[in-house]
Amino acid sequence: MSTTQRPNHWSGHLSGVSPDDVDLTGQVSLPAAWSARWRAAPSAPVLRDPDGTWLSGGELLESTSAVAGRLAAAGASPGDRVLVTGVASNALVVAHCAALRAGMVVVPLNPAASRRELQSVIADARPVVAIVGPERLAGWAAEADSDLVVTSPEVPLAGGPVPALDAVTRGDPGLVMYTSGTTGAPKGAELSHQNLLAGAESVRIAWGWTDEDRLILSLPLSHIHGLGIGLHGALLSGGSALLFDRFDPDSVLGAAEHGATMFFGVPTMYERLASADGVARLGALRLCVSGSAPLDAELHRRIEARSGQVVLERYGMTETLLLVSNPLHGERRAGTVGFPLPGVDLRLDEQTGEILVRGPSVFAGYRGHPELHATAFVDGWFRTGDIGDVDDGYLRIVGRAKELIITGGYNVYPREVEDVLRAYPGVRDAAVVGTASSEWGETVSAYVEAHAALDTDALLSYAAGQLAPYKRPRFVYVVDELPRNLLGKVQKERLAPPR
Repeated sequence: MSTTQRPNHWSGHLSGVSPDDVDLTGQVSLPAAWSARWRAAPSAPVLRDPDGTWLSGGELLESTSAVAGRLAAAGASPGDRVLVTGVASNALVVAHCAALRAGMVVVPLNPAASRRELQSVIADARPVVAIVGPERLAGWAAEADSDLVVTSPEVPLAGGPVPALDAVTRGDPGLVMYTSGTTGAPKGAELSHQNLLAGAESVRIAWGWTDEDRLILSLPLSHIHGLGIGLHGALLSGGSALLFDRFDPDSVLGAAEHGATMFFGVPTMYERLASADGVARLGALRLCVSGSAPLDAELHRRIEARSGQVVLERYGMTETLLLVSNPLHGERRAGTVGFPLPGVDLRLDEQTGEILVRGPSVFAGYRGHPELHATAFVDGWFRTGDIGDVDDGYLRIVGRAKELIITGGYNVYPREVEDVLRAYPGVRDAAVVGTASSEWGETVSAYVEAHAALDTDALLSYAAGQLAPYKRPRFVYVVDELPRNLLGKVQKERLAPPR
């Protein structure tokens, strides 16, 4: 029988690797490690563009050096910010790597960002150069309302001398990743080169990532999942990555059947893969990883039943990169995110159950906002804002502290209610929020996506048999589609009862 425990201090190790045997920052930086890989195997294929064009290690060395020279000639110096936005392509990756090799700080931005978000990021980051994908290049300068240098991913600017490359130190900033800003203006999490190196190296070790692996990368490169783990990890391992400018189930399954070994996705991608006719081909991959949002346990089991693939679920954040993972070898338990990765220290707050973490991949703070440090950290531990429980050593995410519903004095975590609703036949997905109530403080309200017509009274009756009275939804709203961000995470702040 499983037992719930709340350890005071939990140090990470997976696959039999002792924390004492791991040096996550033995190399100076990711750019230096990449360059060493490219020099050692100049003819090895590394990146495949969505149009099918391959770049080798030697070509990456040459192209990133040239682009670094052009960025420097445009006025970007080490420590200056370079904004990068666009769908995945070889050119975009070359520009990203060139900026990092030259000591510049990359600011990734979702290409679908609104004008308000764009202006907020530019005002905060103050980039010198903006590298913008063709899908939004036209009119960008006017949208940005700034005099920064704007160019395409190919960086067709005047050339100049190649600056010093791969000379950054571990403490130098490498990325500024902006949070979604759902509760206010986006905040820039400043990630050092140590953070980036430790984050990529921890998953390389834990997932047995080698130079023989070929990653299907259809995640956006504006997010830490696709960029800081997918791209950075592939380049660090010496393997290769197949870039896709959008997610398409047939393309992923075709790549799985023809030489790819790994796929990283989010739950909405796995839902579409599980429904595809050729889902059995997913079983040809040695590893499938899910993150960025909870993977429903029923979907986890459905994928295994249809393809033989046991998806590995993990947990991380923009501010920390990856923290926890189910094991490569051993039980990958549905509904949990596993064990702390190498180098990660994790504990649960004894009163609230909030997950607190520290380690070399954890950022030092938000750019330009030192006042936030006191609320983001406690005694050197970063407060994730997520509530967790440990069951037989496996970490399970219960919910977000800010999403806690207090109804009639009782605490309700939406994740538990959502899991019950998702198990009901016909329910595709569910999101639970608190609705203001003069009588109860808050009442539990559910928004449900259904495969077909849904009897909400029958759903409420089912929930009543699974949940304590105070946890049961008082209201159920059937919606065509829950509002989601680019990675499929439900944006609960956008939920409102139909008028």
